[in-house]
Amino acid sequence: GCEELIKHSETELEAKVVLKIGPVKARFSGNVQLDTAGAPDAFSLTGQGNGGAAGHAKGGADVTLSADGETTILRYEAKVDIGGKLAQLGGRLIQSTAKKLAEKFFKSFADMVNQDVSA
Repeated sequence: GCEELIKHSETELEAKVVLKIGPVKARFSGNVQLDTAGAPDAFSLTGQGNGGAAGHAKGGADVTLSADGETTILRYEAKVDIGGKLAQLGGRLIQSTAKKLAEKFFKSFADMVNQDVSA
């Protein structure tokens, strides 16, 4: 999970994340960029990080928001490229882990948004 998130500007963040993928546990340090050019209907997140001996990762997500009556539907498409020891684990394991992480992130995001709306 995310150990630390530092906001450098409205569009730049620094993150420290610990991931366990199969038998490999890695601590990544990296940067995340937010592109709000499509706001308020869409935005993109891109990032890259280094996990030392475990390898490196680069990826992102394109997010769209659309109205559905009184609710908002959030859709996303995420992608990730990895290298090093992590890349040797196999595509299926990496894909399933990436999917779980994306689902967890966007569920937390939705929970935060819903808290702000009900406050």
